[in-house]
Amino acid sequence: MGYKIAVVGATGNVGREMLNTLAERNFPAEEIFALASSRSIGRTVSYGDDDLIVQDAARFDFSQVDIALFSAGGTTSKTLAPKAAEAGCVVIDNSSYWRMEPGVPLIVPEVNGEALAGYAKKNIIANPNCSTIQMVMALKPLHDLQPIKRVIVSTYQAVSGAGRAAMDELFNQTRGIYVNDLPTKEQFTKQIAFNVIPHIDEFMDDGATREEWKMMAETRKILDPDVAVHATCVRVPVFVGHSESINIEFEMPVTVEEARKALKAFPGVSVIDHRQDEGYVTPQEVAGEDNVFISRIRKDPSNPNTLSLWCVSDNLRKGAALNAVQIAEMLVSDYLPKK
Repeated sequence: MGYKIAVVGATGNVGREMLNTLAERNFPAEEIFALASSRSIGRTVSYGDDDLIVQDAARFDFSQVDIALFSAGGTTSKTLAPKAAEAGCVVIDNSSYWRMEPGVPLIVPEVNGEALAGYAKKNIIANPNCSTIQMVMALKPLHDLQPIKRVIVSTYQAVSGAGRAAMDELFNQTRGIYVNDLPTKEQFTKQIAFNVIPHIDEFMDDGATREEWKMMAETRKILDPDVAVHATCVRVPVFVGHSESINIEFEMPVTVEEARKALKAFPGVSVIDHRQDEGYVTPQEVAGEDNVFISRIRKDPSNPNTLSLWCVSDNLRKGAALNAVQIAEMLVSDYLPKK
C-alpha cells in the first residue's frame, strides 16, 4: 500500500522534474496520475521506468488521490487547487498564487518545516519562488547563528525559470546569431542570447518587479518578518541553475569561519569555497544536483557586521520539484495516515 499522487502540469519542465524526483527518491506512491491541460491529453510522460498517459486536469476527480503536486501556473492553481483541497486531497502548489495567502503555509522543509502543521486549514501548501528557496537555505543557518537585519541580493536567473518556451528562445536565438539570422523575441522583452535582462515578471508602482517583491515578501514569511530584503532580479543566458550574490548584514559581527561552519552543518547546503581558480561553483555545475551550493564567503569591509557570499542551485530541482517532493515526504512522514 502507498499514497496516490497526482502531478498537475506534468508535461512542463517542473512537472516532469517532479515525476523524476518522486521516482528517484522512491516516494511511497501506490499510483501516480499525470495531469495537464486538454491540449496534452493522451501524451506520455516518464515516471521512472514507466510511461504515464496524460489526463485532463480540469476533469480529474481529485478525491481519488492523497496529494496533488501542482505546477501549472497561477490561473490553474486558482481554479483547481481549491477543488482538489475540498475533495480531500492535499495540494502542494508551485505557483505564486497561494504563497502569501493567510492560512497557507509557505514551506522550505529544512528552514521552516514546523509551519507545515497548519496545512489542514485550507489543505493547500505553497512552494516558494525558486530564488527565494535557495536564498533562505543560505540565510537560515546564519540567522540562527546571529540575527540578520538586512539582505541585499542580486540574482542571475536561468531561462528555465520562465518555462520550456523560454529555453527554446535562448537556443534558437543563439543558433541564429551564428548564421546571421535576426533574433526574434517572444518570451523575453529583449534579446536573451549573449545578453542579460534586469527584468523578471511585471513592474510594480515603486519600480521593483514582482519577482523582486516575491523575494522580499516570501523571505519574511518563511524566515523572519523583521529581516529587510532588497533584490535585483536578472535573467541571464543560462539554461538551468540560478545564481545569487548575497550581502548579509547581521546585528553583531560574524566571522567567515563561523559562517562557513554553520553553513557546512546545515542539511541541503554544500560549501565549496577555495580562494583559488575554480574554487567556487557555477550554474553549469549544479544542473541535476539537489543541494544549494555556497562559495565566495567573505567579509564586507564597508560594514563590520556584514558578509557576502555566492549561492547557486538547480532551479528546477531544489528551486521547485525537489522542494515540493520534500514537503510531500514530510506530510506522509508526520501528518497523513500511514498506508
